[in-house]
Formats: sequence, structure tokens, C-alpha cells
Amino acid sequence: MATPVLIIGKSGSGKSTSLRNCQNDNFNLIRVLNKPLPFKGKVNGWFSDDYQQIMKYLIASKARSIVIDDAGYLITNHFMKGHSSAGKGNAVFALYNDIGDYFWNLIQFIVTKVPGDKIVYLMMHEDKDDQGEVKPKTIGRLLDEKVCIEGMFTIVLRCIEEGGKHVQFVP
Repeated sequence: MATPVLIIGKSGSGKSTSLRNCQNDNFNLIRVLNKPLPFKGKVNGWFSDDYQQIMKYLIASKARSIVIDDAGYLITNHFMKGHSSAGKGNAVFALYNDIGDYFWNLIQFIVTKVPGDKIVYLMMHEDKDDQGEVKPKTIGRLLDEKVCIEGMFTIVLRCIEEGGKHVQFVP
């Protein structure tokens, strides 16, 4: 059983920038968006937003720590690729159910199929719910009402930037 870790934060809070400390053989990076990293150097890994391919990378990785950067875009990309052809009514609900199922299955795969000596970090943007509570950014209330994403992780961390400095948050 691998250890799933969720890292959330606003854009510019330092999630991707923190990867500059991961430039060695102990880390692999799966980039959901093929955007350049915000630092010089390289973290070995792959680019994909396909769940099946990501699961293959998680198993194939020889590194003990694997980071899925911009994991929330797995949800967004799934929605954007399917929403225009989903139709209306129940078909839209089916799309949201698929989105929730795929993301939930990825986390279950990490917990049940990835070797126990590995740590898998999923980095996502943050959002606030109707009560002002910080949570991972997803798409649509239906998904938020069905899945408490942060509850599926062993550890949840939050990146915070204040006044141009990255701060340590201790709850």
C-alpha cells in the first residue's frame, strides 16, 4: 500500500516550484499538463492525462516518490473532452459520475496496487466551499457532494504564499 499525499494551494503558492528539490533518482514526475517547470533543471518522468497510462507509470517507476503535478487537471481535462458530446439531462450526470469514478479509482489504485515503499504526491489547486473551507478544486457540486477527496489521503498539505514568501502552515 503506497502512501497517498495531497498537496493543495493557490496558483503561485509554490506547489510546482517545490519540485526543484526533487531533481534526483528518488523522484519521478507525472505532468498532467505539459507546461514547463518554473525552475531550471529536470525531474525525470512522464507527461499524460490518461488515467490508464498514469497507473502504468506509477507501477513502472523505480523512484520511491512520485509526484502527479496538476492532478486536478485530470478532472478538468476529462470534463472538457466529454462535456460537449455528453448531451443533456441524465447524460450530464453520467459524465460527472465517470469523472468521480476515474479519480476515485486512481486514488484506490495508489492505495491498493502501488508498492508500499512508495509515496505518491498529488498536487492540486485549492478552492473554497460555500462555508469558506479550503478544499481541492474539482468540477461541479455533484462531484464535491459524492467524493471528499482530501479524506482519501493519508496526509494533506497546503502551500501558502504571503507577501512574496512561501510560509509554513501549521494547523
